[in-house]
Amino acid sequence: MAVVAAPRPLTGAVLLLFVSAAWGSAFPLMKDLIHRLPVEDLLAERYLLAGVTLLVLKPGCLRGLARHTWRNGAILGVMFGVGQAAQAVALHSLPSSVSGFAVGCSVVITPILALILHRTKVQRQIWAGVVLALAGMTVLTLLRGVEQHEVSLLALGLTLSAAALYSGHTLLLAHLTKKAGGFPWYPLTVLQLLTIGLLTGTVAVRDGISVPASGPDWLIMAHLSVVSCALGFLARAYGQAHVPAVPSQILMSTQPLWVAAIAVIWFHEELTGSMVVGGAMMAGATLLALQTGNAAQGKEHRRRDLLAIRGRAGMVLADLKIKREDPLRLEGGPAPYIAKSACANTAVCPWHTRSLKGGGEPSLERLIARATIIVQAKSLPGLGCCRSVTLLGRCLCDLMEQSGEVHTTALHRWFRSE
Repeated sequence: MAVVAAPRPLTGAVLLLFVSAAWGSAFPLMKDLIHRLPVEDLLAERYLLAGVTLLVLKPGCLRGLARHTWRNGAILGVMFGVGQAAQAVALHSLPSSVSGFAVGCSVVITPILALILHRTKVQRQIWAGVVLALAGMTVLTLLRGVEQHEVSLLALGLTLSAAALYSGHTLLLAHLTKKAGGFPWYPLTVLQLLTIGLLTGTVAVRDGISVPASGPDWLIMAHLSVVSCALGFLARAYGQAHVPAVPSQILMSTQPLWVAAIAVIWFHEELTGSMVVGGAMMAGATLLALQTGNAAQGKEHRRRDLLAIRGRAGMVLADLKIKREDPLRLEGGPAPYIAKSACANTAVCPWHTRSLKGGGEPSLERLIARATIIVQAKSLPGLGCCRSVTLLGRCLCDLMEQSGEVHTTALHRWFRSE
């Protein structure tokens, strides 16, 4: 099982920016390919090829996985797969700029969901990054001009629902990275991709599966599968282990910036003022996300260090703990007796201190046996009955001697000679 060790915010940020660039490059390619390939077929083939590619690169990645890892991978795949299907279906009835802006609204939905579901306090710096990212997205999409295309409210609602699912996917993935026992980012990515492929393939198989008919279409499919899905999902899973959820979403919301950059570099579009302003806003949001991610990861790392130190200190204190021995040990065997001569002066007898309360024999059987010995010792000459160790035995001995001298007392009936 793969384990993500010490936080590396800069590495995570670079990977998440790569995810944004990979997904941004896939957006125009996918919009072009759905005119020649059904949406369900495109999604099924894209994600199945991505999952199989990762499985071929690491065949034993799914061996010995825990049950909760399979469950989490399936849930993440369903969430993202339904969002992809809804976005692709709505793309027929929405301009690309409107669709891109609606999907980018996940940057606002993510902190709201984090506040509602996890009671996560959103810092002002994070909100500033969210506002900057949304403003930059608006400039790069809507203000650049909307194509002459009718906007369907149903399609817009589907795209916003897909954005909400993407936000939930981000929060769940961030939650899984914090669980004890390590974060299996590679097998979890494979499970997600295969789940999305099987989910969309179940819908696509009803009318038969269509495949790309030309070489360029296969190249587009390869880019969508290997670069955007396989590498993109891997980079996202590993990157989110080092950057918190909301800053991660801010970094991944820079897709319109990469789309604009690709349009200028590869398709030789004119660089406009809206691109420059939107890009500057996106860059500011990225910087805020990096600073917030570094601060959050630093606090989390310090908290884990303190917990580890506390655990080690507890173990050391437990090893140094002195166990007291019980001074009152009850020894077995017959009751001890001393010589007759010791009874001449009971104040100096060794057993006198043991005759105090609590120092006697706790066993009722021993008490009865001691009383029997004392009664039997009455007939012995001298101080035979005073050989008893306990205070009770000495008291009974004194009472028996008094009963022998004073016959008029009430004790005469109980301690008379046969």
